[in-house]
Amino acid sequence: MPPFVSLRVFEAAARSGSFARAAEELGISAGAVSQHIRSIEEFAGQPLFRRLGRGVELTEAGKSAFAHASAAMAEMLQAGRAMRSALRGRRISISTAPSFASKWLIPRLSQFQELYPDTEVRMSADMTLTDFAGSDMDLAIRYGPGGYEGLHCERLMTESVIVVCSPRLLEGQPGPKTAADLISLPLIHDDAPERDPSCPTWNMWFAARGLRRADAERGLRFNQSSLAIEAAIGGKGLALAKRQLALGDIAEGRLIAPLTEGDAPVNFAYWLVWPRGRRFEPAQLAFLDWLRAQAIEGDSAADHTA
Repeated sequence: MPPFVSLRVFEAAARSGSFARAAEELGISAGAVSQHIRSIEEFAGQPLFRRLGRGVELTEAGKSAFAHASAAMAEMLQAGRAMRSALRGRRISISTAPSFASKWLIPRLSQFQELYPDTEVRMSADMTLTDFAGSDMDLAIRYGPGGYEGLHCERLMTESVIVVCSPRLLEGQPGPKTAADLISLPLIHDDAPERDPSCPTWNMWFAARGLRRADAERGLRFNQSSLAIEAAIGGKGLALAKRQLALGDIAEGRLIAPLTEGDAPVNFAYWLVWPRGRRFEPAQLAFLDWLRAQAIEGDSAADHTA
């Protein structure tokens, strides 16, 4: 049998293509990773990695070994889930993007906690896609096109874009009703990395309405959708906001959608994803049902069909 700890390090390094990322994932030093890789290569009697400038790649022997190591680690993770089934029946671990977490999910969580006070919710909010093979996440909410390989995908909500601003921005002037009324107002830009290619920029938005604004690229820029919305709440300008993320602030009066035109649908949607064949305990099933109900209750106009 190969040394188990070294095998685990090998699997993480092979999956990530980097000794440094494997060290970060496993919570050990880069030197420890190198030591474990030397140990597993001594056991193999041949190199399993080719060292490159910015990473590593598997040799043919490494590729063959990784296929088995990956399957073995997945089975070990499933064994751990089975052993902890009683605990998992009282806990839900979910991963989602920071903007969706802060503007949509977190404001609603108190309702779930009131319904299920004995269930612990653990949330990971980051921009990286969940690696279910190397984490203990139950499910994830992804914003994208869907159809993720190896995962069950269920559409939670569609998305669209609307023009929003703070009521304070329009104080003392007639409220804008059409795109032409926005020509002189400051603009806010959402440069979030998960940006939908079909989501318009301000230049595209004005052009689609037969208008040209010379300074349409100027204004505050943010790398998270929630920050662009917060800037609009602060009266810094107009934002092309994701409707689902802005609805709560509109309902509370912090934002308004001043134009009479409807919102513009985009291609991306919010998807519930988890590994195919995964069996859920009562906590996860209850949370999924609650999420679906919240999506419909929060915006009955959205298409929630899979």
